[in-house]
Amino acid sequence: MSKVRLAIVRQKYRPDGGAERFISRALEALEDGSLELNIITRSWQGEPKPDWHLHICNPKKWGRISRERGFAQAARACWQREEFDIVQSHERIAGCDIFRAGDGVHRVWLEQRARIVSPLQRMLAGLSAYHRYVMAAEEEMFRSPSLKKIICNSVMVKNDIIRCFQVPEEKFAVIYNAIDCQRFEPATPAERQKSRAQLNLPAEAKVFIYVGSGFERKGLHASITALAATDAHLIVVGQDKQQSRYVSLARSLGCETRVHFVGVQHNVIPYYHAADGLMLPTLYDPFPNVILEAMACGLPVITSFTCGGAEFIVEGEQGFVCDALDVAALTAAAQAIPLRTVDARMGDAARQRVLPCSPQRLADQLHALYQHVLQQP
Repeated sequence: MSKVRLAIVRQKYRPDGGAERFISRALEALEDGSLELNIITRSWQGEPKPDWHLHICNPKKWGRISRERGFAQAARACWQREEFDIVQSHERIAGCDIFRAGDGVHRVWLEQRARIVSPLQRMLAGLSAYHRYVMAAEEEMFRSPSLKKIICNSVMVKNDIIRCFQVPEEKFAVIYNAIDCQRFEPATPAERQKSRAQLNLPAEAKVFIYVGSGFERKGLHASITALAATDAHLIVVGQDKQQSRYVSLARSLGCETRVHFVGVQHNVIPYYHAADGLMLPTLYDPFPNVILEAMACGLPVITSFTCGGAEFIVEGEQGFVCDALDVAALTAAAQAIPLRTVDARMGDAARQRVLPCSPQRLADQLHALYQHVLQQP
């Protein structure tokens, strides 16, 4: 039987990115010899597997629109020339067979961002040629007759696409990201103690962790403001060009000694092990992997209605969900989450919720999806 030639399109392939982890986990689990794996990308970081075929499409670029348009044209030319059996794009490019909506809907993100920026910034976003280009590319792709299936990593994103583009229900496949629950495990008392000692955190303090770069979108301002009203500590894992603004915010609220900026970490597990819960009131996020990681580590989650991860949380059971900007609700949620050493039931329920999200389940769902697409005319 001949191999199915699958092409994955991702403009910048970074091994630590959320979309890339989805791809690599899926492809590793799918390596049963039935697929020939092709990656169409502008640039690749890290070592590809020996049997992955790389197609570098790196046309010249002069700005953001030229970057997006140039890659879209080069990638489409590549897959048309190669005549792959299935083209799965993680970029907004019309003509693919499958699109994975890992970044959600651009229009919805702009709607949410408009809630926190100045009137001038809102006006500039409305006039931005780049935002108009992205929204037009998105619309063209969702309305393309070539598009057979849309992979969403949350029901929230599926509903956003239906609302904005009237795509029929049968085109969707909701496939949640995978998590390795053997690697991400709750801390033993000794691991918790060690992590806290290394971070100079008090043994008896309540500690929350925030994980994510791009502090504006992922709700760090609201997190710091909410925790300022408690005596809890916050570990901030990630980076942002505006970090000094958040350091100043913590200082102005009198909680700078309880907010710990630790930068980007290649291994976040010791930081989860030091915490009692995850705080991520993101303005708009399809389904961040950090929610799965934290829940697998036995941490209850506080997140927002505009985060796909909210689908895994029953109020008061695995954590709490509120509006991204509702500081009073975030504070109340932080106060309601107990120390893990005192009461681990909420954290244990969080872990139980993500146990089914195994790489093998993801692979089985993708395999079934590819078979379905291949059978379509």
